[in-house]
Amino acid sequence: MSLAQRVLLTWVFTLVFLIMLVLKLDGKVQLNWFLIFLPVWVFDGILLLMLVVKMAGRCKPGFDPRNGSPDLRLRVWYLAAVLLKLAFCLTLCAKLEKLADVKVTLVCVPLWTVLVGALVELGLNIFPERREA
Repeated sequence: MSLAQRVLLTWVFTLVFLIMLVLKLDGKVQLNWFLIFLPVWVFDGILLLMLVVKMAGRCKPGFDPRNGSPDLRLRVWYLAAVLLKLAFCLTLCAKLEKLADVKVTLVCVPLWTVLVGALVELGLNIFPERREA
């Protein structure tokens, strides 16, 4: 999938999600919160599928890790970030639908974990000489 296709896909899913969210918050539709977040989950599912395929490609014979592809640690971080984002969305929907009596602080823990991890990754990219091999 080319970069332009990925960008277009991201914009389409974001636009559909935002339209559904505005309609729900304005009271125009009475959809379940899980259905409102459906575009987010479809997009995350596509991301997970692409990550798993790229990670599995490292296992095939003749793979040369020196050809400039990101290392496995970075791909595992991407996988963990997408899974934590999914966990945040699921707990948020459960809270909004009143399926679980969870404090907002606990709902946001996966999101905060992703944000702290992103800050660490950013720091490692800004100061590459400090990165351990």
